Amino acid sequence: MTPHILKPTKKVNIRVSIFQFVVTFALLWLLSGFWQLQVQSPERYLKRAEENYTKSLRMPATRGRLLDREGRVLVGNTTRFNVLLSKVLYDSKNLPLIEQGLNISGEEILRKLAYSASNKEPQQKSVTLKEHLTHSEIAFVEAHRIELPELELSKFQKRLYPKEGLASHVVGYLGEISDTELEELKFIHHEPGSEIGKAGLERQYNNLLGGVDGVRVVVTDSLGKERQVFEHLAAKPGKDIRLTLDLDLQAVSELAMEDRIGAVIALDPRNGEVLALVSTPNYFPDQFVDGIPTHIWKELINHPDKPFFNRAIQAQLAPGSIFKPVIALAAQEQGIMDSKFSVVCQGGANFHGRYFRCHRNTGHGRVTLYEALAQSCDIFFYELGNKLGIDQIAKYSRLVGLGIATGIDLPNEKQGLVPSTKWKIRFLREKWYPGETISVSIGQGALTVTPIQMAYAIGGLITGGEWHRPHLIPWKVQDGLSEDFTPPRPKRASLDPTAVKEIVRGLWGVVNDGGTGTRAQLPGHEICGKTGTAQVVSRSLQQKSTETGHKDNAWFVGFAPCQQPEIVVVSLLEHGEHGHLAAPIVRDVIKTYFDKQDRQPLSNTGLLASDITNSTEIHREVQQP
Repeated sequence: MTPHILKPTKKVNIRVSIFQFVVTFALLWLLSGFWQLQVQSPERYLKRAEENYTKSLRMPATRGRLLDREGRVLVGNTTRFNVLLSKVLYDSKNLPLIEQGLNISGEEILRKLAYSASNKEPQQKSVTLKEHLTHSEIAFVEAHRIELPELELSKFQKRLYPKEGLASHVVGYLGEISDTELEELKFIHHEPGSEIGKAGLERQYNNLLGGVDGVRVVVTDSLGKERQVFEHLAAKPGKDIRLTLDLDLQAVSELAMEDRIGAVIALDPRNGEVLALVSTPNYFPDQFVDGIPTHIWKELINHPDKPFFNRAIQAQLAPGSIFKPVIALAAQEQGIMDSKFSVVCQGGANFHGRYFRCHRNTGHGRVTLYEALAQSCDIFFYELGNKLGIDQIAKYSRLVGLGIATGIDLPNEKQGLVPSTKWKIRFLREKWYPGETISVSIGQGALTVTPIQMAYAIGGLITGGEWHRPHLIPWKVQDGLSEDFTPPRPKRASLDPTAVKEIVRGLWGVVNDGGTGTRAQLPGHEICGKTGTAQVVSRSLQQKSTETGHKDNAWFVGFAPCQQPEIVVVSLLEHGEHGHLAAPIVRDVIKTYFDKQDRQPLSNTGLLASDITNSTEIHREVQQP
């Protein structure tokens, strides 16, 4: 009897084939993975493997401080703490305790964890649970290190700016580096997310202040805890920078400009050091420390008064009568005017077929240079300008530094405009008409200047022809900060000492002999100066209009002592109507300067920048009629 042999059925064969196919596919898939791992991209997967147990941490450098000329801290740093939550060590049972101790809702904690998971962040990467902890919250984390191992304190520094935006247009602010800035050579060592200077000195000296970040590579275990420091490169802190700025003069200037639109600039004409620089309205740099909200940013950039606009170095406006000393210098240097030269002012005069008025309709009578400067007689300077011609006016304007950027160490300085026959042909494709010269001769027409240019120009003129570049860091300090620094040489011109003396004498009369700037008088100290009232629209439109923007701009430039001056101050009040209204601002700044020299009590000034909170502390004499 033969044994019965079972033959495989068709169903069994199909199952075997499927099994063989699956095994073959799995083997091929594994071989493909081994090929990628060992042959095709070994470096890539080795790096991923190392990242599983090593962690590279950037160690931000401490940013340098900004100090005033006396060493008082203007911009510093403050230490803050964040708390991080380890996703590896997180225990949901601890959620109520964390909520209570950190004053944060459970929903917020779970939302942060969900956000991290949705972005596929590594499990070992901790989540920033809360920023800027209070003292009690820091104490809570420290006291619960054993019960709450998932919490970790993160220490960092943030910028500390003066209150009320003091010196905001000088110091600037920090912000996150943009994609465009990352491509610039000067930011080559910065990474995405880094903070850099966005304006002011923070921008100008970003590399000096910022230092060099360090790096710390650590080995971690499977729970994300550090076990070994693999590499440590210490951060190189930024350098502290002592400025030329005087905090007391800065505070007085800002308080005098409260609720006004304009600028104040104070220079030492002997060396170009900037003692005060104010532009109003200002902004508050501390709003940017933790990232400015979008709606506040939009309000600032769309504000009609342009708080980010640095009027001290960027406002290009007609100077009005503070330009008259430049015309006087040109006329004397060209031999057009001597000590006996005089003009009869009857309230107006005809030039090139057009009638030009003086600001005093009844006229000044016969005036010499002294009376013309003291009383700001327009007819006198119309005559000088007409004799000089526009190209000679342009020549001497450029000589004193107008139409050219001063080179101050702040970003985005403007250069103003000095018109000439060549300028008009080149840019307007028109010839220059002699009647246009008449307007320029009293600081109107196409002529525009910035406040710092006028301080620089007058400062060099009154010192006999030596112009020092305005700067906010003393040359000696800059020499110590940079190995290849060479102080710029002052610009010099051989001016006629007699001419300079006559101009200074006339500017003394403006303040001290019944001139247009008597509000700048300072008992115990002689101030010389010049008022300026500059039109922004035609007189006919101004008479019909009630808009503030159509009112004249008010200027005043003053210096002291009149002989061998130590300080020159320019104030600008946009739409301030009359130049004499700007004079008390200059007086107050100069008074503060001499009070400090004489060791007199300052009227509630002499405060630390971070202490200035109430801008009504200093009496505002500029409001007097």
